[in-house]
Parts: sequence; C-alpha cells; structure tokens
Amino acid sequence: MADNLSRLTNTSSFSLLQDKLESWHRDYHINSCEQNLNQCCELIELTAKIQGQLFTILNLTAAEGGQYAGVDTLKNRLLPWLGSCFSMARPSVTDDTSLQLIQDSVEKDRQIRELSFTHERDMKDVETQLCSTRIQLESVRAELADTRNELDESRSKSVATLLTHEDEILQLKADLRFANEELGVYKMKLNAADDYERRIDLLRESYLTREQRCSHTELPCLYTTHQHPTLSYKSGGLLPTRLGRSRSPSPKRNESPTRAQLTNSSRHARLVSRFSDLYAVERLDAQTLLRRYISDLETVQKIIFIATVESFKTAKLAYRQFKQRVKNTLSVSHDGPEGLEAAAVDYIVRNLDLYDVQASVNNVINAMNVNPRISFPPEVDFVLISALIRETCLVAFAMQTLDPPLDLAFASDAELFSDSKYRRSCDSEFTAPLVIHYVWPALVQGTTVIVKGEAVTRRWSKSQTRSRSVSPVRSRSLSPTRSLAFKNKRSLSPERLRASHL
Repeated sequence: MADNLSRLTNTSSFSLLQDKLESWHRDYHINSCEQNLNQCCELIELTAKIQGQLFTILNLTAAEGGQYAGVDTLKNRLLPWLGSCFSMARPSVTDDTSLQLIQDSVEKDRQIRELSFTHERDMKDVETQLCSTRIQLESVRAELADTRNELDESRSKSVATLLTHEDEILQLKADLRFANEELGVYKMKLNAADDYERRIDLLRESYLTREQRCSHTELPCLYTTHQHPTLSYKSGGLLPTRLGRSRSPSPKRNESPTRAQLTNSSRHARLVSRFSDLYAVERLDAQTLLRRYISDLETVQKIIFIATVESFKTAKLAYRQFKQRVKNTLSVSHDGPEGLEAAAVDYIVRNLDLYDVQASVNNVINAMNVNPRISFPPEVDFVLISALIRETCLVAFAMQTLDPPLDLAFASDAELFSDSKYRRSCDSEFTAPLVIHYVWPALVQGTTVIVKGEAVTRRWSKSQTRSRSVSPVRSRSLSPTRSLAFKNKRSLSPERLRASHL
C-alpha cells in the first residue's frame, strides 16, 4: 500500500489534472466544440485512473487492517457517498421517459450526422463551383487581356491611318495649290490668246482697209485712159490692152480666217468643260430640288435626262433658224473676203447674247409636259429645273457654232450598253447587258465620243417590259400649284431679228 501511495505521489496526478483543467479553462472560448469535448473526456479518463488507484489503495488499506478494521469508516463515509452518487446519477423520471430521451438523443445524433454529411457535401459543391468560377474568371481575364491588346493594335492602326490621311490631305492641298497656279497660268494664256485674237482682228481690218484704198487708186487711171482714145490709137494698140485689162475680172482674193475659226479650239475646250460642270453642279442641284417632291430617284434621273436631250434639240432648232435669218440679212450687203456661211457663224459667235434662251426654255418645258415617259406628282412643275434647262440651252446653242459642232449621242432605253459612250452608275448591275434608263447623255463630235455619259444597267424583267407599253398622254392642265407662268419680258428671239440689229 505504501508503495502504491508513494507512486501516486510521485506521479503528481492531481497536479497534472489541475494543469489540464486550467489550460482547458483558458482555451475554452478559443477551442471548437470537438476540442472541448475531447479535453473533457481526457479529464474524465484521468480522474477515473486516479479514482482507480485510490480504490486500489483503499482496498489494500482495508486488507491491512484485518477483517473488521475500517468497517465503520466504510459504512459511515464510503457507502453513503456511493449511494448519494447513484441517486444523483439516476434522474427523477420513469423508465419510459428515459428510454424516450435516449431515442431522442439517438435521433438527434442521427440528424446531426446527416446535417454534418449534408454540410460537407454542400461545402464540396461550393468548392467545386468556386473552382469553376475561378476558371471562368481566369478565362475572362485572358479575354480581357486579348481585348486590350486588340484595342491597343487598333489604336495604333488608327493613329497610323490618321497620320496617313493627314499626309494625303497635305498632298491634296499641295495639288490644289499647284492646280490653282496652273489655272492662273492658263487664264493668263487665255487672256493672251484673246489679246492675240484682237490684234489679228485689227490687222485684218487694217489689211482690208489698205486693200480697199489700193483698189480705189487704180480706178481713176483706168477712167482717164478710157477718155482719150486718140492716145490709145496713136500708141499702137495701147488702149485695147488697157481696156481689156480693165474689163477682165479681178483676181480672187484669199479668204482670211474669221474670229469663229480662230477661236474654235479654245471655245471647244471651254464648252466641253462647261458641259462637265453641268453634270457635276447644275444636274445635282436639280436632282436635289426634285427629290423634295419625288421620292423615286429613277423618275428624277429620267426627268433630268429628258430635259437635257430636249434642251439640245430646241437649241439646235433655234440655232438653225437664227443662222438662216442672219444669212438672209447679210446676203443683201455682204461683200467680204469670207463666205456668207462663215460670216453668219462669225456674227453669231460675236453676238451670242442675242439668242432668245427664254423662248427655248419655254419650248423645252412644253415638250416635257407632253412626254409620256415621265410620271411625277401633279404638284410638281418642270419650271423647278428651269435653271438647268437654261444653262443647257446656252451650252448647246454655243456648241453649234463649232466646226464640227458638238451634239448628244442617240440613246434609247433597253438598248445594249456601250462602254465607249457611257459608264455605269454605282447602283447598276455590272453584268447586265441592257440599259434600264440613262442618267446623263454622252457628248460626241461626229463619231468621236468627247465626254462619256452615265447609264443604269439591270436585268430586264417582265414587269418592266409591260411597263414599257406606251401610256396615254395625260392632260397636263396646271393645278393651282403648277400655275407658274413666265411673265418676265422675253429677250429678242430669232423671229424678231431685223436687219437693224445686225
């Protein structure tokens, strides 16, 4: 017994139990539930070991005292303590209630285990989702990096393109400056050419005046010889010779070039340039004006094309009438070195302002009003494009004074497209062989194409074939909005041309 007691004393079990108890108390709020239960069970196990050793010492001590030694102590202290412990351990409930509590405890343990299993499964699912989300995040980051790289590349390309455009703009400005300088040089040359033409006119007039003076000085000599026949008879045939020379026709004089012939090339270039300006400026202005009232672009283009063709026809007719009247007037008193035809053309070139362009504009509008190919809303009048018609008539009239004159190429819808005369519009079908309608006519001089026109080519459908049937001419009575009349004073027309104006 003494050995057991000394061994228990040497192991310091109670000191160890006290240290563990203090450590548990210190870390109770930090530890988890599992850790606290483990420490509590460890203390219970340690207490049970100490109690086992104490019960061993108690047994040995009771054995050393003999059969009856220590009986009172065991009766008075150990047995009541043991009884009180068992009574405290036994709850004040029935066996059924205790069994129910045990079952509830087991059920709660089962639920706790299920909840723990569910929690672990949910945690695994959350971890799986977290991993997938991290993968997606990494892919999004990679895409963002690629997008940033593309943005940087596009930005650098934009900067390079901007610099290129700036260089092109500077080059275009330099070209424009150079073109303006060339234009100034050409204007100076044109002014010099006009000056040369004036000098040539003065020289020709002075030459004609000198020739007339010489012809007047020869006439008195012939007249004096004719009044003295005796001198002619005594001179032995001198008079017949002089009389014969006086009766013979004068030698034909060489025709000098007129102003129209001298300026033919310069007027040709100027009129061709003006025709191009009609396409680039007046045509677009008329198209913009008509689009306010007509939504169909094809109808607008047809109206402008027909107006241009009718303007040329009317201007050519007016030119022929004007030239015939000038020839009739000049034929009475014409006695110049040039022919009557050249003199008439020269007079028209010098007096283009006598052309009654307003009468031609009226005739063009009247011709368009009865043209069955044009359809448009009744509130629109062709007077809207009178500016285009007027300028086209002026250009066409001046083109007739050239040698040879400039004219428009013949054009009709549904004919084969000619690449030598026309270019296709941007909305055309470039594989279609037939022309649907024309946008602008081609300018020709004889059989040579000077300026190409513009045409629209598409595949010809059956509906368009049916629509080409000639529709009846509708009445073109003017509505209140179409009652625009030409009330301005008309300029001098060819019919009113008199000899006094020539």
